[in-house]
Amino acid sequence: MYNIATLNAISAKGLTQLPEEDFKIIDDAQQADGILVRSADMHSMEMPESLMAIARAGAGTNNIPIDKCTEEGIVVFNTPGANANAVKELVIAALLLSSRKIVEAADWAQALKGQENIDKLVESGKKQFIGPEIMGKKLGVLGLGAIGVLVANAAVSLGMEVMGYDPYLSVKSAWSISSEVELVESVEEIAAKCDYITVHVPLLDSTRNIINEKIISLMKDGTRLLNFARPGLVDNKAVLAALKTGKLAKYMADFPEEEILGVENVITLPHLGASTPESEENCAEMAAKELKHFLMYGNIKNSVNFPTCVAPYTPGKARIAIAHKNVPNVVGSLTAIFSKENLNIDGMINKSRGGIAYSIFDFDSLYDKKDKIIKDVMELDNIIKIRIVREK
Repeated sequence: MYNIATLNAISAKGLTQLPEEDFKIIDDAQQADGILVRSADMHSMEMPESLMAIARAGAGTNNIPIDKCTEEGIVVFNTPGANANAVKELVIAALLLSSRKIVEAADWAQALKGQENIDKLVESGKKQFIGPEIMGKKLGVLGLGAIGVLVANAAVSLGMEVMGYDPYLSVKSAWSISSEVELVESVEEIAAKCDYITVHVPLLDSTRNIINEKIISLMKDGTRLLNFARPGLVDNKAVLAALKTGKLAKYMADFPEEEILGVENVITLPHLGASTPESEENCAEMAAKELKHFLMYGNIKNSVNFPTCVAPYTPGKARIAIAHKNVPNVVGSLTAIFSKENLNIDGMINKSRGGIAYSIFDFDSLYDKKDKIIKDVMELDNIIKIRIVREK
């Protein structure tokens, strides 16, 4: 029986993926084998020794101490693509909001309550909210992952000319993206040619302030900029300066930050990208499945700190999973221990990601040697964690 702690409200559709005969949902994270989390900040949380995995019901993992988890052999999962459609729809709405001054017009119209001759006021006042159509305009999409591809394809359907930039374009995204999207080789080209720019890259050291003073200086006057990915990708100081000069006509972001609140031509939303019931269900369902397959079978898919490592499990077999440093001779040392104990390896898989590696070993049986194997393996150098996934 595995204890799963939920640090936020998790959709019931997700929790149903964890069968009651194998999983128990608990409140106390200090007793957890696995954790399901959405937005709760885990950076100050003490990780219990029992904890083996954390699944974030969403794409971003900034609320989880990834480095600490990696050091302790805790696998961290996210749910890429589960909220992609929800974010795509909001980005399309933002394109229109940034063009047509819809928010400003709605606020102005509300202020007409109680006044006389509203019809005349509307006719005389509406011209201040004139804004361009998006059809025929150029949209630049920075980042062509699950969300970026959907945004690019939807914009093509709306009649926009779309340019996309992603130096790490995956095969899956390449197959999914419309043939009408022009792929370019630099952020600078996007900046120079596009009327609208939307950012969909993860926040990394290499992407921090990807939209900065230099990039903004290359943009057309009146460019509209959208950031529905993460704070930190856009240099707010540079944006504010560009709004004053007219280099930027509008900036839209899905997260309020102190320096951009209350600024003319800035529209911020309270992180609504994934705030749909469908998205919450999809994320919860994927996160729960990731925990289930890891805890029950040792398989890793969609981890942000460990390599993808999936091996079909044959009922009746014993299985051991080991997290270790990605250095020479570790696997050889492990197989030597198994050989010494006269255990025949029925199957194995080893995968690595940077300095971290993960190995799965299957046996016909461990007999009565489980404790001895754990002791011997943990005495080796470069071992992070060993887990007996299945004893038989």
